[in-house]
Amino acid sequence: MAGSLANAVFSFLLVGLITRAVGAQGAGAIFTGVALFTILSNTCKLGADTGLVRFVPRDLAVDEGRSVDALLRTAVLPAAVASTAAAVPLLLCPPVATALLPHLPPGDAVALVRFFGLFLPAATVGAVLLGATRGYGTVVPFVGVEQIGKPVLRVLIAVPVAWYAPGVTALASAWLLPALAGSVAAWFSLRRCRAGRPVPSPRGGTAVPWRDFWGFAAPRAVSSVFDISAVWVGVILLSVLATAGEAGVYTAIGRVVTAGTLVQLAVRLAVAPELSRLLALEKHGEAHEVHRVSTCWTVLLSWPLFVLVAAYPGTVLSVFGPEFSDGARALVVLCAASMVNVAVGNAQTVLLMAGRSSWHLAVTGAAFTVQLTVGVLAVPVWGVLGAAVSWGAAIVVENLAAAVLIRWRLGFRTVDRGYAGAFALGLAVSVVLVATRTAEGDTPSGLAVGMVLGMCVFGITLWRYRTSLRVSELVGVLRRRAA
Repeated sequence: MAGSLANAVFSFLLVGLITRAVGAQGAGAIFTGVALFTILSNTCKLGADTGLVRFVPRDLAVDEGRSVDALLRTAVLPAAVASTAAAVPLLLCPPVATALLPHLPPGDAVALVRFFGLFLPAATVGAVLLGATRGYGTVVPFVGVEQIGKPVLRVLIAVPVAWYAPGVTALASAWLLPALAGSVAAWFSLRRCRAGRPVPSPRGGTAVPWRDFWGFAAPRAVSSVFDISAVWVGVILLSVLATAGEAGVYTAIGRVVTAGTLVQLAVRLAVAPELSRLLALEKHGEAHEVHRVSTCWTVLLSWPLFVLVAAYPGTVLSVFGPEFSDGARALVVLCAASMVNVAVGNAQTVLLMAGRSSWHLAVTGAAFTVQLTVGVLAVPVWGVLGAAVSWGAAIVVENLAAAVLIRWRLGFRTVDRGYAGAFALGLAVSVVLVATRTAEGDTPSGLAVGMVLGMCVFGITLWRYRTSLRVSELVGVLRRRAA
């Protein structure tokens, strides 16, 4: 939870620093490169990080780790080759850069894209190595590198750069250099995890068959590409089909929406292991109860936040600069879609914990197809709003499809008395915020009044109905997970 919070806060700060330093157009160019880099890096991992999370513990248990060397070669070498191959067009083909960033001078576009391509192989291999550290039974390296180390270091580098030498390439380095440092940290962390383990014999142990490893890794690799692309593909579409300035505005909107899902992520981390355990033991009734309760908590804590942001979108986006207020309608669209996401709870987590990874792949694939189709049609016409509509449509399709699958194929019900209470509480806060917005307008003073009144209504109602809303259970679970 602390790592996720740090990641959200420092990522938000980084976007604010960059947008304030170079404006919407410069930020759009930088985050178009970030979007391309992130999608390519996650694609070129080929699911090897997830494969290592599964197979490293098995090898440690079966042959005391004597085949881990072969396993690492099986995972790392293909990822390194794939990421190097993906970097070649970025480094050697200027038309790729000019097509991706048509609104920048050609020389600047080529230099920026080459800069991202230069770091791609190292960052991809580092992500795979972090997967291996998780296979050794610890999440400390992953949290320390991905959720705390990189975000904090990016802000620390961006502050002096934004103050003394603001520029697109200079600020891009603030994002890229920590990626390289993270790969080095991942390598040292893996060495430390392996320290003290039995030294492999010269002939090694029984290596995991290549087909078994990649047969497991490939489906999750494809679905993870869909997941990460959903967050970033709108930035690329706007850069290519609209303007870099609109891509910058959309990036800021995406950071706001992503920060709003922090509560849902915390609840997912708290209940996912329990769901997996109960389903493995065939305690389906208890698993269904865990899902209902966790959905109640997610609605309870997330809906008021999204309603608040949707009521004052212009004021929220003005944090990034006056030109970002033009994305207010797009932010409202994504808040509405995120409320649908929240309303079905962690339906996708249920699919994965139940072992239905192929269903999850189908759901994410369908959602991404919807997003790409709507985006190509809507972005040239509506700009930022079109990108938001495409992502919002994908969120709704993905979550409703997952909810239908877990209800009709796995028997998981979502609605109960506690859920109805959480829904009613969110509705009460919504009425207060809408009334305040009508009276005060989308202004900083209106936002302040709305927050105060909304928190009063939320706190009083939550205390009054704390038993039916199972607040004590939520606090207990989060404390145990923190411990």
